[in-house]
Amino acid sequence: MTATAPPVGEPDRTQPRNTPASPAAARLLRLLPAAVAALCGVLLYISFPPRTLWWLALPAFAGLGWALRGRGWKAGLGLGYLFGLGFLLPLLVWTGVEVGPGPWLALAAIEAVFVALVGAGVAVVSRLPGWPLWAAALWTAGEAARARVPFEGFPWGKIAFGQADGLFLPLAAVGGTPVLGFAVVLCGFGLHEAVRAAVRARRTGRIRRSAAAAALLTVAVPVLGALAARPLVSAEAEDGTATVAVIQGNVPRAGLDFNAQRRAVLDYHARETERLAAEVEAGKADRPDFVLWPENSSDIDPFANADARAVIDRAARAIGAPISVGGVVERDGRLLNEQILWDPDKGPVDTYDKRQIQPFGEYLPLRSLIGAINDEWTSMVSQDFSRGTEPGVFTMAGTEVGLVTCYEAAFDWAVRSEVTDGAQLISVPSNNATFDRSEMTYQQLAMSRVRAVEHSRTVTVPVTSGVSAIIMPDGRITQKTGMFVADSLVQEVPLRSSQTPATRLGVAPEIVLVLVAAGGLGWAVAAGVRGRRAGGV
Repeated sequence: MTATAPPVGEPDRTQPRNTPASPAAARLLRLLPAAVAALCGVLLYISFPPRTLWWLALPAFAGLGWALRGRGWKAGLGLGYLFGLGFLLPLLVWTGVEVGPGPWLALAAIEAVFVALVGAGVAVVSRLPGWPLWAAALWTAGEAARARVPFEGFPWGKIAFGQADGLFLPLAAVGGTPVLGFAVVLCGFGLHEAVRAAVRARRTGRIRRSAAAAALLTVAVPVLGALAARPLVSAEAEDGTATVAVIQGNVPRAGLDFNAQRRAVLDYHARETERLAAEVEAGKADRPDFVLWPENSSDIDPFANADARAVIDRAARAIGAPISVGGVVERDGRLLNEQILWDPDKGPVDTYDKRQIQPFGEYLPLRSLIGAINDEWTSMVSQDFSRGTEPGVFTMAGTEVGLVTCYEAAFDWAVRSEVTDGAQLISVPSNNATFDRSEMTYQQLAMSRVRAVEHSRTVTVPVTSGVSAIIMPDGRITQKTGMFVADSLVQEVPLRSSQTPATRLGVAPEIVLVLVAAGGLGWAVAAGVRGRRAGGV
């Protein structure tokens, strides 16, 4: 009689199991996959910044592969959810720093649903030949969905964003965050399969060459691909250089009311700019070609307040260079998170309005429903911001500077659009004062490092309260500030205009990987149907 594979969705009972010594041992054995899934989620979190333990992502996915392989989709759903909670609960704790645990717990619980669905899919494809390939593609598909829904998506926690210090980083230049993340997950699942093949060979004394070769390939190909991609990573200047100044003025207080003291934040940034101007005049600092201020660096609208305009004018004339100023502006009844190009002679000459605005921070979805639950939440976002519609590339002293405001750095399309629109350098003006000294600023800084390699551009990160930084096109941080200090960074940086494969391909690699995931899932489901029919004959 020929043994058949169990139908897809049913647990694999063909493998021998050791009989536990007692009912208590049996219960512990049943709980082991759940514990492993949750702990591997925590391990994945530990691999993320501010720690530089990027390689822990590999055993995290190897452990998840052990927990999921051969199980039914329902078990995969639950185990995937536990893995998601183990990862996202500690990763996103900063979202509750000022507003309490409710929003943080709700966000993590909702985002973990995407991981649960991926877990169910991985369990289904885990009986296919070369299952790590299909499983890694499914993870990429889950990230693609999470980056788009609900409420325009929330890509925070993409696997790629934990790899700024890692071996696989050059793959960002090949296919962006989808390819980088796919390679890490594939290598992790492949590591589990390689260990499994080695254990089987030791136990049986026989090596299944095809299975062992497939397992080794899933580990080797991502590593070799990353090494082969290294020539794409360069910090050489293509269009000359520019001397840039990044200003961190600090804020009078941390928290949601960081700008409660009228004009204080603006005055802090103007004061730091004027201090730098004095150092330039004294020959203690290089003269910048242009100056970059953070998001919300003007805490009052400079178009509506003459005193704010005068402060910025004075700072621009003192430094003798154009400044990109972040402000909240009301125009034609619309509230805008805006970057303003401020010329020392002409004043404001160009603007960029943030396009990817933050749900529950800059606008409130489902306002009436949320207000019925807790009216305090609606008072925190009393007026919704409007979205910008055009990419923001400022011409500053002959340099094309692309603007990606804070939260936008998490979205692939928002960064790429600035580069395809001609940016030779990218600036990520941010305001992290509302998140105190949490890990949020380090997670966001890592995103900017990945974007630098992805598009081969210098990236500057001016932040109101830190950490501000200058990042080379190869992802290296060459200067950075502390947190909650006034400081400035001045550096000559390379300008580049060539496009990486990732820039040219755009969303295409992600689409391909989603199609691979769909193909693997379809194959597994069809195989399960055939198995059930054969079993019923």
